[in-house]
Amino acid sequence: MAFDYKADFDSIDFRKNPEQYRVGRGEQGVLMVEPYKGEILPHWRFKTPEIAKESSEKIYSMYLEYKENGDFPGMDMARKFLQMGYTRARRYANYKGGKKYGKDGEVNERKIDKEKAESASIFEEKWKIVRADEDYLKLKKEHQRKYG
Repeated sequence: MAFDYKADFDSIDFRKNPEQYRVGRGEQGVLMVEPYKGEILPHWRFKTPEIAKESSEKIYSMYLEYKENGDFPGMDMARKFLQMGYTRARRYANYKGGKKYGKDGEVNERKIDKEKAESASIFEEKWKIVRADEDYLKLKKEHQRKYG
């Protein structure tokens, strides 16, 4: 089932109501689903490789904690933040200021920032670990079968 953007995100605690959580595609809902957004977002940073390493390790440790608690929505949200760390750092690595499009709507020239590219690869490494985790894949399939 697709991510439901019409849900009342201000009133739903997805830890207490995991049946209302929808996985969606990619990073859908990453900045909407509480209490996970509030727990993970303060640790999400990618400005330098050192900051990205600290951030990705913290988010991955949160993933493992959610996993230990059998909290699939938390696991999936941690996965989304790791994925978003990769995609955003990659965007900043490719385009100055992270701006792909100019004011005229044309694609800006790519200028690779090696530091941001390294930050992206740090997040990508953790994201790949999570998305290949057999327990994650099993719980994801089970969650989707039960709740859509």
